[in-house]
Amino acid sequence: MKYSRKGYRPLSAAGESRGPGCSSVHFHALFSRSSCKGFLSLVLFIFFVCCMTTKAEKPTLQGQRIKTRKRDEKAKYDPVGFRDAILQGLNESGTDLEAVNKYLDQAGSKLKYRTYGETLFDILIAGGILTPGGGISEDGIDQGPVRTDMCIFKAPDDSYETLRGYATVFTRLMRRYKYLEKMFYEEMKKVLVYLKGFTEGDRIRLARCIAMWMSDSLLDPKVLATLLQDHLIKDGLAADFLCEVLLTAKNLKDISTVRSLLRKAGLDSRLMEFLQANKRTDENFKNLFQEKGLAEILDIHRSLEKESSLKELQIYLTQQVNEGAPVKEIIIGVQEISKKNNIQEPQVVAAIWGSVMAAMEWNKKEELVADQALKHLRVYAPLFAANTRSDRAELNLLVRVQEYCYDNMNFMKVFHKIVILFYKSEVLSEEAVLKWYKDGHATKGKSIFLDQLKKFVEWLQNAEEESDESGDEDED
Repeated sequence: MKYSRKGYRPLSAAGESRGPGCSSVHFHALFSRSSCKGFLSLVLFIFFVCCMTTKAEKPTLQGQRIKTRKRDEKAKYDPVGFRDAILQGLNESGTDLEAVNKYLDQAGSKLKYRTYGETLFDILIAGGILTPGGGISEDGIDQGPVRTDMCIFKAPDDSYETLRGYATVFTRLMRRYKYLEKMFYEEMKKVLVYLKGFTEGDRIRLARCIAMWMSDSLLDPKVLATLLQDHLIKDGLAADFLCEVLLTAKNLKDISTVRSLLRKAGLDSRLMEFLQANKRTDENFKNLFQEKGLAEILDIHRSLEKESSLKELQIYLTQQVNEGAPVKEIIIGVQEISKKNNIQEPQVVAAIWGSVMAAMEWNKKEELVADQALKHLRVYAPLFAANTRSDRAELNLLVRVQEYCYDNMNFMKVFHKIVILFYKSEVLSEEAVLKWYKDGHATKGKSIFLDQLKKFVEWLQNAEEESDESGDEDED
């Protein structure tokens, strides 16, 4: 028998309380109150089980397509299309260079010079897009022309006057669009490598235009170093092309312009490298530049050789003096280098003076530097004496000492002491000192140094007079 919770009343088989006052309504209310928590728990349990048994969606390899903004879309690189547009404009301009200039100036706002600068210069130089080796690309030939005659290579002649007009096209274009200058430099480096693929007439026209651009400061002369390629040197193209550039610069301006171009290009000391390896002799070098009408280059070359030789001597002296090598060994080494390179005594003694004085760290106190200098120079007096056997060398040494003492304030009062030391050490002769005192001195501090040496010069003059008088007495 079942009982209800409240009052333990017996329940019937149908679940109804047998007690008085009990009905089905009472039963449902009782069930709802007692089973609410259990029912909610059951629902949550069923939901949890369903979630666990449901298969999660697996990721796929297909990526999501992100739409590119219109401003970020990159246009297709199309040099052939750019070429066709330029060729059309040039052909419409005809042979009138002024019309060509006007067209190129206006086309820059429509066509992408910044993207196709290399292609643009290819067309203006060779008439079409250059391929490796110097040929013209024929891409798109079935759709129209691939080259134009409005270019440097197709100029009517190679005269300076004619080519100046074509060179001016580049000048005006790059002054209008400054960003093209860097592209132009890289373009010329590429074009020079392709020289073998051009005709002789093409090379002459190009060389003369390059000289014009360099003279106008439009093209950096360093681009000429590109000519030092083995295949260009081997065929003699490098030397011929360089000579044509230099000759044009000389004819348009002067030899000083040539010297400046070589110096800026860093080629003034590398001219011999333009000759084939088996022809790098002084005789072949001389013949080359004389035949090309550039005899002045030989003077530049000799001058640079002297500078190089002096630099070699200077390095040797600096190393030996700093290491404290014996003076006798230094004398032998200096004589060997000067003889090998044909360096004259005035240049040798100047190099010795510079190296000897640079080897010391001089005292900053004026009253102490005199003794320090005399002690140091006394050690190297034999080295000076061995290289002052000519009057010019002695006078040059005196001038060097004068200029050094003037440029270094602590030595202003030491000049006469150095001169007297050199006189006593037989580095300087009496005649050299008197010559310097009379008219061989430099302008730097001359009044101060002449005054310092006045008493010594008077002593020399008196000693000379006394020797003359004693000589006359001996004759009598």
